[in-house]
Amino acid sequence: MLQKLTTMRISAPLGHEQPWDLREILNFLWREWKFIGTFAAVALVLAAIWLVKETPRYTAIAQVLLEPQGEKAGGRDAILTDQRLDTGEIESQMAIIRSSVFLRRVVEREHLIDDAEFGSSPPKPGSSSVGDLRAYISSSGDKSGAQPAKSQSSSAEMASSVEALKNALTVIRVGQGYILNVSVTSVDPVRAARLANATADAYIVDKLDARFEAAKRASGWLSDRLVDLRKQLRQSEEAVATFRAEHGIPVTTNITLNQQQLSDLNARLVAAKAEMAEKKARVDILESIEAKGGSVLSLPDTVANAGTLPSLQAQLAAISQREAELSSRYSNNHPLLVNVRAERRDVERAIKSEAERIAGSMRNEYVLAKAKVDALEKSLQQVTGQSGDDESAIKLRELERTAVVNKTLFEDFLQRAKITEEQSTFEPRDARVISAALPPGAPSYPLRGRTFLIALFLGLLVGTGGAYAKERLNSGFTTPRQVEEILELPLLASVSQLNERDLTVDGKVLSIPMHPIMRPLSRFSESMRALRNGIQMADVDHPPKVLQLTSTVPSEGKTTIGMSLASSVATSGLKVLFIDADLRHPSASRILGLYKEKGLVDLLLGQANTQDVVRYQESSKIWVLCAGSRTQNPADLLGSERLKTLMENFRKDFDFVILDTPPVGPVVDPVVVSNIVDKILYVVKWGATAREMVQHAIEQLPHSKKVAGIVFNNVDEQLAKKYGKYAYANYYGSRYYSKYYSG
Repeated sequence: MLQKLTTMRISAPLGHEQPWDLREILNFLWREWKFIGTFAAVALVLAAIWLVKETPRYTAIAQVLLEPQGEKAGGRDAILTDQRLDTGEIESQMAIIRSSVFLRRVVEREHLIDDAEFGSSPPKPGSSSVGDLRAYISSSGDKSGAQPAKSQSSSAEMASSVEALKNALTVIRVGQGYILNVSVTSVDPVRAARLANATADAYIVDKLDARFEAAKRASGWLSDRLVDLRKQLRQSEEAVATFRAEHGIPVTTNITLNQQQLSDLNARLVAAKAEMAEKKARVDILESIEAKGGSVLSLPDTVANAGTLPSLQAQLAAISQREAELSSRYSNNHPLLVNVRAERRDVERAIKSEAERIAGSMRNEYVLAKAKVDALEKSLQQVTGQSGDDESAIKLRELERTAVVNKTLFEDFLQRAKITEEQSTFEPRDARVISAALPPGAPSYPLRGRTFLIALFLGLLVGTGGAYAKERLNSGFTTPRQVEEILELPLLASVSQLNERDLTVDGKVLSIPMHPIMRPLSRFSESMRALRNGIQMADVDHPPKVLQLTSTVPSEGKTTIGMSLASSVATSGLKVLFIDADLRHPSASRILGLYKEKGLVDLLLGQANTQDVVRYQESSKIWVLCAGSRTQNPADLLGSERLKTLMENFRKDFDFVILDTPPVGPVVDPVVVSNIVDKILYVVKWGATAREMVQHAIEQLPHSKKVAGIVFNNVDEQLAKKYGKYAYANYYGSRYYSKYYSG
């Protein structure tokens, strides 16, 4: 309970922080700004070097407007009609400009094969005359093979130049309109403008050539087709004239009355047959439904629009609802229920009668439609019998129809041929250049501002990632939050680094254990008092009297902390005993100058008595029991019953007993000693000892619940501040220290 309260007291200033707390991010940037800034600076320097080495390129832009024509050249029925352009057609025009066939014309017109940038092999001074001499020698020596080799070389050079121009060319659509930006990128701004304008002009010419060629091909095809149509028309008209002459039929253009009647009757007969087929289909469906036990009510179109049937069905639904309500309230013999059922039967009979009437009406309509068809067929037969047409008249009409079709087709093609012939000479503008390219004043590549921004961003990104990885690789404890989350123990105190200036009093350098006595108002002394208070609060009801100090690995400062704590406790008037229980490396005995004196080992072996080995240090005001003689079995001595008895006597004679034991990691001695102490004080070197090692070492202690808390030793104040305002216990106090303390 008390340990939980202490944890709450230590962690209260931290608040309930989220994993991505803004303060943690700012503290991280504060700690690592030099590291991140170094990467950013390196990235900017590399970007500057790259900009110096990179060849600048210039982009010139010519704008072309695609103009879909509103008028149609030569008349309404022209073959080559202009239409509005959609997105697909505009994309097609852009693909034409980027095509190799189109760009080949630009390469040929601008002689780019010999260009220093777009040529496959840039010419060198004097190479022209040397090349001519070599060509002459080759041609004179082997005339049969020189021409194919030259042709293959020219083809490869042309393909290379076309590909180079294609890579330098960009065609994009401006917005959703009909304007295309034709841009060419080159190392020479004048060349870029020249090639952009040449590409745009070549596109305009290509459009005109394509229109002219299409009109010319259409005109030629129509001319060839007219010859055949004229021949067919002549043959059909001659056939009509010959037939009339052979059968003595005069030429007339009037339509006889019988022919008009025949045409009308045929139209009416077709309509009547269609109507009869529709009514027959409905009757067939009705008969199919009736064969399955259904009725006309299964026909939704009939039920929806047939007389009083919809209203009767609505009445039936209402009556059924009333019957259901009455059935739930009355018995079957109730008068109201009997009346409702009778009313329902009446409505059902009415619906059945109406359905039968509708079915009969459908059959009657079919019979009438069939009779109408029969009557029209009879009338048609009568008109046909009175017309006087014979086999010759039928043959004549067939020949006349053929002649009329051939004449119409010939006239239509003749008109189109004339229109196409005129259209081949008409040159409407499908596209035009609305903005010629000018030599750009600034390079388009590389963009200095963008390059520096990208380099800065990448440098900051890599620097931040590296700093984060560096901090993740730092396995030591740096904040109380880490202690509380990983070890589930409170941080009792944070002891800052002491330099020579802090340890100097009156020109004399003090030892660290003497610091609480000589400078009781210093921050180090305040840390010891905070540690004393934390130990007492670890168990308020039973304040610990026997305290064990240990750590994970050597050189973490546990001995110094133990002796300083003993001096701090002694200043409060308590009788304190400091025992050097590190029998393997008795550092405290060396500091006290008692390395070769008898001590704990001799006392446990019965070779000395308590009065001889427990010494009082006047300077530090504490009682000391040094390690004593060397021993080969320190763990056995520390686990002996004699030590337990000895500690019980010390509890009676002293107010506070501190045992300095070896680290938990290398040896088992502190595990053995933990059985006879009240609390264990665990010292951790700030930012150095691996968290996993500390956690594993504490788990090795069989009485891990005896651990009162953790002490951070050797804290770097300047670096610790960068972990946040409450990164370690003394920071808040040190900020306002001068207001309340001195020394």
